[in-house]
Amino acid sequence: MKRITLFFLRGLLTVLPLGLTIYLLFLLLTASESIAKSIIAPLLGSFYFPGIGLILTISAIVILGVLVSQPFLLKIFGLLELPFTNLPVIKSIYNSIKSFAEYFSNQSSSEEKQAVVIQIPDSKIEMVGLVTRNDMMDLPEGFSKVDRVGVYLPMSYMVGGYTIFVPRECIRPIKMNVEEVMRNSLIAWLSQNKNIAKK
Repeated sequence: MKRITLFFLRGLLTVLPLGLTIYLLFLLLTASESIAKSIIAPLLGSFYFPGIGLILTISAIVILGVLVSQPFLLKIFGLLELPFTNLPVIKSIYNSIKSFAEYFSNQSSSEEKQAVVIQIPDSKIEMVGLVTRNDMMDLPEGFSKVDRVGVYLPMSYMVGGYTIFVPRECIRPIKMNVEEVMRNSLIAWLSQNKNIAKK
C-alpha cells in the first residue's frame, strides 16, 4: 500500500505542473474567445474564426507594452494612475504590486537584480537572495546606511520572504538570474541544476 501511495504522489507531482499550466491556458483561451465571440464576431461576420480572441489578446498586450515604452504616452498613463496612487488603502496595494513587477522587468538595473549568497558572520551557513537596494541614504533615521545593501530572501513553497540589510562584505555574487533564484527558492532548491551538474 505504501508503494502505491508513493507512486501515486510521484505521478501527481509529475502531472500537476503540466495540468495547471494547461488549465490556465485553457482559461485564457476560453475567456478571450468568449469576449471575441460576443463583441468582435458581429463586426467580422464570416471572417471570424476560432482562436482570433487569443490572437487579439496577445496583440493588445504587446501593443500596450510598446505604447507605455514611449515617454509621452507614459506620462498619460501616469495620469490614469492618479486614482490608484492617491486613495489611502488602494495606494499601498497598487504601489507594492507595481514595485514588485518593475523589479522583475527590464526597468530595474542589472545591478539591483543581482543574485547573491549571504555569508552569515561567524557561521558556515549561507543563504541565497536578490539585491533590492544598493543605497541606504534615503532610508529614515535609525538604519545603518554605510556600506550596506538590501537583500530579499524568498521563502519556499509560499509567496513571501524577508528583506534584510547586511554589510556589503557579507554578500558574494553568483551566476544566476532572478528567475532561476525564485524558481529554485519556491521548491526549496530540490531540483538539481543540470547545467551545474554537467560541470
